[in-house]
Amino acid sequence: MKQNLTTVKNEHFGIARKIVSNMTAESWETIPHTAVTFEPDATGLYQVLKEINADASPETKISLNTAMLRIIVEGLKACPALNAHIEFNRSLVRGNVKTIEEINISMPMVLKTGEMMTVNLHDMHKKSMSQMRDKIADCARRANNSDMNEVMFEVSLDNTLTGLKQGKIKQTICRLIGSKTGKHKVKTLSGKAKKEYYSIPETDRLTKHDIEQGTITVSNLGSVCRNWSGVCTLLEIIPPQVCAIGIGSLQNAAFADDNGNLYAGKKLPLTIAFDHRALDMGDVTPFIDKLDEIFKNPQMIKEWL
Repeated sequence: MKQNLTTVKNEHFGIARKIVSNMTAESWETIPHTAVTFEPDATGLYQVLKEINADASPETKISLNTAMLRIIVEGLKACPALNAHIEFNRSLVRGNVKTIEEINISMPMVLKTGEMMTVNLHDMHKKSMSQMRDKIADCARRANNSDMNEVMFEVSLDNTLTGLKQGKIKQTICRLIGSKTGKHKVKTLSGKAKKEYYSIPETDRLTKHDIEQGTITVSNLGSVCRNWSGVCTLLEIIPPQVCAIGIGSLQNAAFADDNGNLYAGKKLPLTIAFDHRALDMGDVTPFIDKLDEIFKNPQMIKEWL
């Protein structure tokens, strides 16, 4: 029996929600997800960061997010299988996995408008923590000067044209209809407003290069919900990537030392989701082992400043 429900709001998808919906739907439709959680003792890391930031200005502080990105990069160097893209044809049961040298991290960030934008932090395998900090700050600065509809439409159009070259004619036609007609039409700049926007130097705004697909996605969920006391149990892997990592919030916890003595400390839950077509648990183990080594010897991060 149909219910008579009162609609208080009916909002059509904008370009950002269209892209997110399409990518995540493809993720869950095509990828057999497996996820593991890792809850290291981050007490020592927390103390080392306090030491590093003791005399630092707000602009030069190394945030927990930056430190974790650098730690994750070390984990990926020890376990390059996670930094890869997969191609798989289910009909023919044929596939291959391409392990990638460059570590380009897709990282969601919240803009001053409240919008969520995933940026591509290129070449993170070459960067110190200070360089990572500056790269993130620069992305945020340029993002706040950018029209998100314009940037995302550029990426969407590029993906559509790539699909057309690959023979995905039906997909191309459907996307054009969905984005250019009716109430669901994507609104982009035109005329004087468009000319003024594109007169902004690319050094001061985001381009499609900044939000194109990375080699792996790292989401700092704890920065969105700082008082969260739980653990992320699963997150989507964005194809063709084979892995996604979620960083939780820093939490108070009880630990026992080697002698069984209890002490109060900090734990930092991590979630590692991987594509089971490309990886088994044994393939992920070197990554966890490397992170475990770093958390047990946090003074080493001072070498990465």
